[in-house]
Amino acid sequence: MSTDIPKRSKAGSPVAAPRAAADGAAPAGPGGHGGHGGDGHLQAGLKNRHLSMIAIGGVIGAGLFVGSGAGIAATGPGILLSYLLAGVLVVMVMRMLGEMAAADPQSGSFSAYADRALGRWAGFTIGWLYWFFWVVVLGVEATAGAKILNGWLPSVPQWAFALLVMAVLTSTNLFSVASYGEFEFWFAGIKVVAIAAFIVIGLLAVFGVLPNTHAVGTTNLFGHGGFLPHGVGAVFSGMLTVVFAFMGSEIVTLAAGESSDPERAVSKATNSVIWRIGIFYLGSIAIVVTLLPWDSASVKGSPYVAVLEHVGIPGAGQVMNVIVLTAVLSCLNSGLYTASRMAFSLGRRGDAPAAFAKVTSRGVPRTAILASVVFGFVAVFFNYTSPNTVFQFLLNSSGAVALFVWLVICASQLRMRRIIERESPERLTVRMWLFPYLTWATIGLIAFVVIYMFTDHDGRNQMILSLAAAAIVLAAAKVVDSRRKAAAAPVDQGLSDKP
Repeated sequence: MSTDIPKRSKAGSPVAAPRAAADGAAPAGPGGHGGHGGDGHLQAGLKNRHLSMIAIGGVIGAGLFVGSGAGIAATGPGILLSYLLAGVLVVMVMRMLGEMAAADPQSGSFSAYADRALGRWAGFTIGWLYWFFWVVVLGVEATAGAKILNGWLPSVPQWAFALLVMAVLTSTNLFSVASYGEFEFWFAGIKVVAIAAFIVIGLLAVFGVLPNTHAVGTTNLFGHGGFLPHGVGAVFSGMLTVVFAFMGSEIVTLAAGESSDPERAVSKATNSVIWRIGIFYLGSIAIVVTLLPWDSASVKGSPYVAVLEHVGIPGAGQVMNVIVLTAVLSCLNSGLYTASRMAFSLGRRGDAPAAFAKVTSRGVPRTAILASVVFGFVAVFFNYTSPNTVFQFLLNSSGAVALFVWLVICASQLRMRRIIERESPERLTVRMWLFPYLTWATIGLIAFVVIYMFTDHDGRNQMILSLAAAAIVLAAAKVVDSRRKAAAAPVDQGLSDKP
């Protein structure tokens, strides 16, 4: 599967050579699709059902099941507004990304678009920051999964379980993209069924239909200090924790590049993001804060377990552990896939070692996968040896990457819309609403969140360290770009000297 699609003019003739071709990468196949492993292309091995479930399950992470309790405790029922604002941001950003991805599906997604729209420095910087984010996530999720498994089999050390889950999912990613898609299909399917079942059971309990329950009305929503017990400011503080729960919704635009019909897959994912966020996040959180007092001790722990225990589901804790483990494995699986494809795209564009752009006979970027795994294991190691120093530094320095990615997507879409309209307007099958006004409004809201992070202690640490990481990568981008230009200068001079 090629990662570069020739841009076409209104007449349909190629008007601009893809960046990767200029860098010596393998040329795109016809229309950019149908590449086979071993010819320098990723393989179109993901089916529509894989992409549909990746899109649906991509917004459901372990943080929803476990981390939402802290947000509820800090914000109260008003956490619904935090999720709503963050959800609006994601919907806007996904619409912009969907516009670009449907017109030009690429394995590097927003990094490749930033490369073309803003410059090589932008594609390099955001690509490597995004890769860094996901390899740190590998360490977080491997440790979380190991803790659950260790609770079931305490005789086996946690590090052994962490090694096991990383090894198994690395193997599936190395085998073929179809095996990644199949694993993710079932992982995401379990998450979706679990959330759907939770919402149905919760609604029955809210209206007093289940045995030993009674209709609760709005007592818990507006009692116990009111809907905003800590004031309006708490909504924005809650938003800081909520924003990062949505990281992963963009994965489908990377995965679409390895499907037989990427335009259709991206269009479906983009159009469905509203109901996915509305049902899975707003719907389930609304049930939690409606059924239980926001300030109860049980909600601060695991709100979903608290609801299941409240309605009398036996073994609620173990049921939720199984679901959380599935979410962890799903995140690990997708994180490894996402990091490797970003590394592959950077290699194709000459912004990473050339070995990253090589694929096996099955169309798998083996070196990019293994490099990502190695750094993932480094993160796991520090999670065990230095959880409060080195690993905390890694977490904080990648904490604001989601906001950086969203800002780059917005800025890229402002430029790419004009490029696509000029070169291949027929490919604008997905359009950003009210362009460019909503794009600028989204940029303003993201900028507000960035500024607000500096007023929050934890948010300020994350933002400062994330900006430091971004500055280092940006400096590296400038160095690489200057060396590239210096290397190209003698060649250009030689050409100009020819008669």
